[in-house]
Amino acid sequence: MSDHPRDRFLTVYGRKPVLEVLADPAREVAKLFVSQRARGPIVDEILAQAAARSVAVERVSPERVSRISRRPKQDQGVAADVRAPAMRPLAALLEEDAPRRRLLALDGVTTPANVGMILRSATVLGLDGVIVPRRGVPEIGPLVIKASAGVAFRARILRCERLEDGLSDAKLAGFGVYGLSDRGARTLGEGALYDRAIFVLGNETEGVGEAVAPLVDEWLRIPMAEDGDSLNVAAAAAVVAYALARG
Repeated sequence: MSDHPRDRFLTVYGRKPVLEVLADPAREVAKLFVSQRARGPIVDEILAQAAARSVAVERVSPERVSRISRRPKQDQGVAADVRAPAMRPLAALLEEDAPRRRLLALDGVTTPANVGMILRSATVLGLDGVIVPRRGVPEIGPLVIKASAGVAFRARILRCERLEDGLSDAKLAGFGVYGLSDRGARTLGEGALYDRAIFVLGNETEGVGEAVAPLVDEWLRIPMAEDGDSLNVAAAAAVVAYALARG
């Protein structure tokens, strides 16, 4: 089973986002990384908050902070690893012998705001998790966290390297894989029990990608009032999560 550090922590970067996390007692900050060149009142406040909470601080090179944040133009020389207690490898969930698990999966969803809103919908509507592969989806950083209204810190995020590999493993574990398409033969929720099911949400413009589409067992459609219209991927995720919550 994978034990990648990114399966346990969310990385928050930028001086204001890091200060907000340190000021929130509900967030467990595991480590703080501050560039040796970072100076100023807000940096002093960050260091004071870290000391008050006994958070380990490493003064490192700007290049090291950039490698951690992956956003050298936005990190402002500060990054923090924040524990995400509900985040874990997808493989861990697949090992569980649970009769009912309903998941969303992100395939090439590229807009951080959409990722954040999907995490929020899935969490507040009680789904068992959202598969967020490390490749092809934005890192769960400040933009995603902001769009989720902070829910990302407690969301049931399931990590795998590539979605196609994760879905292949899930199918071997008895999961059905469903995609959304206006050409789907059945309507979402029509005469079906989704006990062990994964619903794939595709890219904002191209939909489900070529590598993932062959793994879809059935395509379903969301009924629309007018032909030719479609929902934003985050809105579609909310509809799916609501339909599953009702079932």
